[in-house]
Amino acid sequence: MNLKMLSKQSLYTLVHDSDSTKGRLFALSIQLLIILSLISFSIETLPDLSALQRSYLHYIEIAVVILFSVEYLLRIYVAKNRLAYIFSFYGTIDLLAILPFYIASGLDLRTVRLFRLLRLLQIFKLFKYSKALQRFQRAFNLVKEEMFVFGVIAMIMLYLSAVGIYYFENAVQPELFQSIFHSLWWALTTLTTVGYGDMFPITVGGKIFTFFVLLVGLGIVAVPTGLIATALSQTRTEEDKKVEK
Repeated sequence: MNLKMLSKQSLYTLVHDSDSTKGRLFALSIQLLIILSLISFSIETLPDLSALQRSYLHYIEIAVVILFSVEYLLRIYVAKNRLAYIFSFYGTIDLLAILPFYIASGLDLRTVRLFRLLRLLQIFKLFKYSKALQRFQRAFNLVKEEMFVFGVIAMIMLYLSAVGIYYFENAVQPELFQSIFHSLWWALTTLTTVGYGDMFPITVGGKIFTFFVLLVGLGIVAVPTGLIATALSQTRTEEDKKVEK
């Protein structure tokens, strides 16, 4: 019994403790496996691949899915609460990363191949192996209320910008600024400072209005960046304090 518990504890450390040597090797192996899978998936989209090349890619996919399946079952085995892991975000991602392969292999239906698009979810598995991304997640949680409020304000500004440009330009450019809904595209590209150039004002009032919208747009880009940067700095400081203790 003790040997069994010891073995399970060792596997748990291997899977979850990225600070240990074995844990780091395990995490690195999974990262490389994910990258290999994504590269293989991308190569499959190349035209004029030979039958032999497609065969090699298929064998790579089989090997990757088998290893992902072993990892998934291993995580279920060592989980303290197995149901909690299975229905967690990362547990769902782990399952969806392998499930389409088994569905496509077991059924001879061309429409089922659509499930293969879910292989792109494998890239999300990279998130849980990166401390930097975990730090970013904690930073976002610190400012999520501010980001929500800012998002609401941004939506209001988007609508007001569409209304303003509609009243300035509708009379002279009715084919482009047909309605407030049509003007929303201009408002979006202008506030985000993209400016595709497919819709632009030609009236004096419209140009002046656009100038102020662009100034607001600079803030829309800068404010969330500043919030996240501050939160990341705070998160890093908290981690450094924990290390010093």
